[in-house]
Amino acid sequence: MIFVSINPFALKRFFFFLLAAIGLSCVSCFGESLLLSVKSTPYDNQMSRIRPILVSNGLRGRGDISLGMVNHWIGDLRSIPYGFTKEWKTPAETESGAPADCKAKAVALYQIMQSHGASNLRLVIGKRTPTSHSTHAWLEWESEAGSYVLDPTINWRAYRTSDVGRRSYVPFYAFAGTRKYRVAPATLVAQN
Repeated sequence: MIFVSINPFALKRFFFFLLAAIGLSCVSCFGESLLLSVKSTPYDNQMSRIRPILVSNGLRGRGDISLGMVNHWIGDLRSIPYGFTKEWKTPAETESGAPADCKAKAVALYQIMQSHGASNLRLVIGKRTPTSHSTHAWLEWESEAGSYVLDPTINWRAYRTSDVGRRSYVPFYAFAGTRKYRVAPATLVAQN
């Protein structure tokens, strides 16, 4: 009679290898977010003043916007003093030079870019960092040159989303024209 014994150390090593392989196959999902289309958001009532800007299709330009132009517009808006308001300001109110908050500056940049033919542009509401106490607004732009975070409240120029890092700009909701999105982390979707 032959006795077969299973070495517990080899079994543990096998399970460790299996878990490592599964974990590494999921790593590509961790940094991504998914946009889930929704009919309404908690911000809909507040945004009634700026809805015409979001849904307008003011394509004056051909859409060939350079990063230098975008950085110039960001710099102009960044130089406006910061001042929080509960009500969303229109771009005309923002450009008056009175203090403006992140919402006002993001909407003004949205209108400028849209009027010059930018496409794949989203107004995003979320948190600047996961530990931020209040929400923040910025733009995300998918161009032929890459994907960018445009934040005229904090930054002086556009940053590639890959350069921003995982600990910055945590999106909750996004708005693109008439479309509204709730942002879900890809890890949550991967778990389900």
